[in-house]
Amino acid sequence: MIPARDEALVAALRAGDRDVLARLVRGWSNGMLRLAAAYVDDRAAAEEVVQDAWIAVLEGIDRFQGRAALRTWVFRIVANLARRRAARERRTVPLSALGGADEPPVEPERFVAAGRALAGHWADPPRALTAEERLLAAETRARLLEAIRDLPPGQRAVITLRDVDGWSAEDVCATLELTRANQRVLLHRARSSVRRALAPYLEEGGR
Repeated sequence: MIPARDEALVAALRAGDRDVLARLVRGWSNGMLRLAAAYVDDRAAAEEVVQDAWIAVLEGIDRFQGRAALRTWVFRIVANLARRRAARERRTVPLSALGGADEPPVEPERFVAAGRALAGHWADPPRALTAEERLLAAETRARLLEAIRDLPPGQRAVITLRDVDGWSAEDVCATLELTRANQRVLLHRARSSVRRALAPYLEEGGR
């Protein structure tokens, strides 16, 4: 059963509606590119993954059964193609991508304790930038993206969808075919690593 919100889009794609396809390509391709880049390091390779994904969408839309939302289905195609591309390029996913215990731990006191409001969130988040420091926003973003790029692929994909694109945990689990527990572990590890990477910069005000 195709979700009601997707019925018109699916019908239009099946009918070969170029305007609807163009709208989806404009709306989703940047996010698809970010997800592909979580698995393949080369931008050109990520762009090829996105192109292949759109071809796969058009070739497979008649078989779309609506077990997930259309966007989830499309992004799952991207993730699967990107993983296969990475495997062909002999890239391996480190065990740390699964939240292995070999990663440096984050001090428990950095998080709000269980049983309290906002449990699990940062107890002392990075301070807000002043008006002057906002001038360094571009550099801050560059450092953030660099920190994300340094993550293992699994963590990189989760934090990209959750924190860069603003997806819900449920949608990320469905797209990347993760359990809720695995998604939480990957996101926690990713956020912890990114915070560690950015902390010195933020604490110094970007100077």
